[in-house]
Amino acid sequence: MRVVSGIQPTGNLHLGNYLGAIKRWVRMQDEMECVIFLADLHSLSEYIDPGIRLQGVTDMAAGLIACGIDPDRAILFNQARVPAHAEMCWLLNGTARMGWLNRMTQFKEKSGKNREGSSVALFDYPVLQAADVLLYQATHVPVGEDQKQHVELMRDIALKFNGDYGVDLFTLPRPHIGDTAARIMSLRDGNAKMSKSDPSDMSRINLHDDSDAIAQKIRKAKTDAEPLPDSLDALKGRPEALNLVTIYAALTDRTAQSVVDDYAGKGFGAFKPALADLLVETIAPIRAKLKDFEADPAALEAILAAGSAKAAALAAPTLEGAYRALGLPR
Repeated sequence: MRVVSGIQPTGNLHLGNYLGAIKRWVRMQDEMECVIFLADLHSLSEYIDPGIRLQGVTDMAAGLIACGIDPDRAILFNQARVPAHAEMCWLLNGTARMGWLNRMTQFKEKSGKNREGSSVALFDYPVLQAADVLLYQATHVPVGEDQKQHVELMRDIALKFNGDYGVDLFTLPRPHIGDTAARIMSLRDGNAKMSKSDPSDMSRINLHDDSDAIAQKIRKAKTDAEPLPDSLDALKGRPEALNLVTIYAALTDRTAQSVVDDYAGKGFGAFKPALADLLVETIAPIRAKLKDFEADPAALEAILAAGSAKAAALAAPTLEGAYRALGLPR
């Protein structure tokens, strides 16, 4: 199996990023061949100050490595260093159909009522995603249930290209759902996802937070006055309580029900300190590695350069095959 995963370099990572995706990628390194990239070309779908974008790539790369992504076991790079991504996207634009892209729910959600004011890059985003994956002959793409539509589009593009030009060039990737990723919510609102865009820093645990900040955020996290029940079903109407139990379970690789079993009948005065201790223990080594990269930025640059060279070499045969199939001399 070979999997390809990308993440937008939007800056500081938080607990939701770690438990929702990165921890899964770390496990996957031992199970299959992994290609992981920072999607800086995808970030062009909206305006971002160039300096912020550049810093975001650096911060995200440092964060992924600090969380356990090993550049010796996975290919880690930023998209823009491998021109094959942009080239393949343009080549595939001749195969992708407007009707397919018009049906993509992500574009409808992100463009909202301002469809005509949205960038072409936002509309064409799924074709670049297809290029990201098809370039590397990926067999699987780690996605949540809400992203399966994008993998279906990749397969449609690959099938049509192979059929139109009489080649067997592209592998048809499959969605790799795997273990259900933890859905981590805001510490201030259990119905909203944890996000760096939330104006309240108290709503999230940042991976650079020190131990005192982590303990304070958990202590002040919104909960209710009821003790924890003995059944997970009883938490369905208590989103903040469910969120804290979910975080505890994800940190310890346990089921939420087993956590409830341990703390049934106990209040948050007992549960929150235990959760804070777990978070401090988990984040302290990540924070230390982040500081190491801050002290030695050249080390991070060398890692991204080496990963980009590996990615370019892996992508080259497929890109060459696409040019040949299209009758484009190089």
